[in-house]
Amino acid sequence: MPKDFPIPPVVFPTSGSSPATANVQQRRVPTAPYQPPRQSSASSSIPFIPFEIGSAAVSMPAGPFDGTIPSSASFGRGVSASFEDEEPLLDELGIHPDQIWKKTRSILNPFRINQTVHKDSDLSGPIFLYLALCLFQLLAGKIQFGVILGWVVVSSIFLYIVFNMLAGRNGNLNLHTCTSLVGYSLLPVVILSAVSLFVPQGAGPVRFVLGAAFVLWATRACSNLVVSLADGGEEHRGLISYACFLIYTLFSLLVIF
Repeated sequence: MPKDFPIPPVVFPTSGSSPATANVQQRRVPTAPYQPPRQSSASSSIPFIPFEIGSAAVSMPAGPFDGTIPSSASFGRGVSASFEDEEPLLDELGIHPDQIWKKTRSILNPFRINQTVHKDSDLSGPIFLYLALCLFQLLAGKIQFGVILGWVVVSSIFLYIVFNMLAGRNGNLNLHTCTSLVGYSLLPVVILSAVSLFVPQGAGPVRFVLGAAFVLWATRACSNLVVSLADGGEEHRGLISYACFLIYTLFSLLVIF
């Protein structure tokens, strides 16, 4: 026979329930999780540092950190002082516009060249003249960037080998100086390329006469610089001039044809 189990009656709490029932209801209410008390900004150990628009990167002082952070005003003074002490960007790259202008202006007069400004060789001016020549050739419808660059390199090596073979042990012309002199003496060819834009292609004799004049100009400028800056070049002036004449004749043929 099935057994009967006694089931206690369910009592629902009412407004007039006993205090014990109210205590049970209060225990069943979930409590909020523990939250630590927040500290005020005045009592915080790390102060707030405002960020000002236009301020540069902040450089922290060297040494152990003692817990104190300097104010933004001190950061601004340090940044401005560091920028004032830095050199200009062109000087850091080794580009001196005033020196390039003096060297270029000395080539304009082939009969009176100032050799002293060319003692410090550089490649910034030759690269500028190379780009100018390529630009004028591009305006003439000739894309010769690689050809001109290759001829500049080969011409510098050729002049370097020729001079050192002639001077022997007394030769002190290095390849860097040789490239600088060949590049700066390229100025007449650059002017020829600019002038040839206004000369028609049918005027062959006129173009040849202009080319010959500018080649002689470049040859005289380059040979005078090589002879004056290198030891043992005065006695071989004729052969050095002939080598320079061959170099700038090749460049002028690119412009004429």
